[in-house]
Amino acid sequence: MADINFSPLHRYLVRFHPKRIPHAFTDVLILGGGIAGLSAALEVPAPLQATVITKDALVQSNSVYAQGGIAGVLDPLDEIANHIADTITAGKGMCDPDVVEMVIREAPERIQQLIRLGTQFDREDGELALTREGGHSHRRIAHALGDATGKEIMRAMIAEVNQSERIQCWPETFTIDLLTYEGVCRGALVWNPHHGKTFVWAKQTILATGGAGCLFRETTNPQIATADGHAIAARAGAEMRDMEFMQFHPTVLYIAGSSRHLISEAVRGEGAYLRDATGHRFMADYDDRLELAPRDVVSQAITLQMKKTNHPNVFLDLTHLPPEMIKERFPHIGKVCAEFGLNIAHDLIPVRPGAHYMVGGVTVDRDARTTLPGLWAAGEVTSTGLHGANRLASNSLLEGVVYGRLAGHGAAVAAAEIPDQYRALPLESDWPTVSIDDKDQLDLKDLRNSLTSEMWRKVGIQRDDTDLNEAGQNVEFWNRYVASREFASPEGWELQNMMLAAKLMIAAARQRTESRGVHFRHDYPETDPAQSCHITMVAKRTEA
Repeated sequence: MADINFSPLHRYLVRFHPKRIPHAFTDVLILGGGIAGLSAALEVPAPLQATVITKDALVQSNSVYAQGGIAGVLDPLDEIANHIADTITAGKGMCDPDVVEMVIREAPERIQQLIRLGTQFDREDGELALTREGGHSHRRIAHALGDATGKEIMRAMIAEVNQSERIQCWPETFTIDLLTYEGVCRGALVWNPHHGKTFVWAKQTILATGGAGCLFRETTNPQIATADGHAIAARAGAEMRDMEFMQFHPTVLYIAGSSRHLISEAVRGEGAYLRDATGHRFMADYDDRLELAPRDVVSQAITLQMKKTNHPNVFLDLTHLPPEMIKERFPHIGKVCAEFGLNIAHDLIPVRPGAHYMVGGVTVDRDARTTLPGLWAAGEVTSTGLHGANRLASNSLLEGVVYGRLAGHGAAVAAAEIPDQYRALPLESDWPTVSIDDKDQLDLKDLRNSLTSEMWRKVGIQRDDTDLNEAGQNVEFWNRYVASREFASPEGWELQNMMLAAKLMIAAARQRTESRGVHFRHDYPETDPAQSCHITMVAKRTEA
């Protein structure tokens, strides 16, 4: 039985009837075109057909923006046991040891597979160049283009997908909801601006929709990361797990009024210092590992130091490092900072934490199955047991490759056992026949800004029951008049998804009355050994 049950106002966000909407059919439907989704697609063998639905262009995903790299034991001086130990230490008692060992052992082969696909990782003297990041005991991060690893990996994967006749991609297509019938996932209802709504019926469906960073005002994520996958899975009745665990990246470029830009963990891995507004190198005051402490520790330290100095940010200091190394290693970060008049070899970089990676999500087993039959999941939308309560740096791309492959293989095997049946199922949405009075137009942008500001202030890096309770009440109030409306475009559907995901995150954060990993409670600052367990959530309404 789930720890928390919730009741979405509607099972589906829109009204529909199978007689009035076009239908498409595929063997394996993949929702999401990041590293997990494309890894899954490439595992689907002929003669099966895979359809990849992407919310934006195929080149837009959290994976593309991953700077640091992908972790794996590639150095003879390193060992699998070290990587496993570092991952479990970062996870603060919440990792599944069997999952950790499986993923870490696969890492070297998965990295070699990416190389075979055409990924050009950085090299030194003919060998893979490796760096070290926070929480890692050894240099084991393979990177590309200096500090644009995700961009290079996705370039190679997209090229491979585009050459495949068995993979069809639908870009700029929004997934409104998963379709369920008799307790089984049967595909998805999607929309794009050219064709409107389409039922896509699939023998098996894979969820790989990415993260939820846009729930917060300060985030490293692109604007597409609006928790859509978390919300559609929750409405469909899949079990959700550990929704309180949102990881905040310690170092996000902070220029007031500008968009936020990630400053990679690798900058500190290569020796950068963190200094406060007075010039004090403060990490020694919080942790013996200094700037290479895990992300949760560094984020909380920065937050406390900003309060102590009454300053809106701290600074990254690279000025003691060789300028040529900085130029070669961090070309992308150098270019971004230069747009704001900063020379990273000579100037301090203003940074503060921002929402970065959703650790919690849809519960999956070791084969990437969700609790909803017919639905598989991989990547940031999931809770696999790898990250525990805090993701170790550069384990995310690795998880995406490993679980994407598992989901693709498992879904393909299951789909191959189901004969072709090109028929629609008698589904109808649960909306009332009388239209909701929608004369009062909502300012969706203002509502979204209000939500993300509330989440940042009261459900951010430091939490307490008073703030969480107030946030819950406000989100519930806003959701009353957002969830009751039927929208006709992604702007409204995204807001509805964000409201639901925020409600789940707040409920889980209130239930976890301790501090653990990325979840820090002012009112419960200590870790409680009795709470080293998952918080699960399931919708009460799972019919259809």
